[in-house]
Amino acid sequence: MKAGAARVLMIAAAVMIFGSSTVFACPVCFGAEETPMIEGAKLGVLLLLAITLAVQGGFVGFFLYLRKRAKRIADIDLDTEWSELQRGPRTS
Repeated sequence: MKAGAARVLMIAAAVMIFGSSTVFACPVCFGAEETPMIEGAKLGVLLLLAITLAVQGGFVGFFLYLRKRAKRIADIDLDTEWSELQRGPRTS
């Protein structure tokens, strides 16, 4: 295990020292300005943000709907209970 790990570290060090810096960089990271790849990356980020906001908006809307529905049901239950109290005691 130690010999394998040492070999991997030596190869990684050699690549870092003797390798060209352009080998490691894609056009986006290397500094190309306004290429189609950069435009695509920007649109991808915007699309992911839009999807995230839409999903979060759906959750907010769903919980607001549940809150409204619970309030409506509570009002109906309160009205029913109040109606029963207004009738007075039932005698047989």
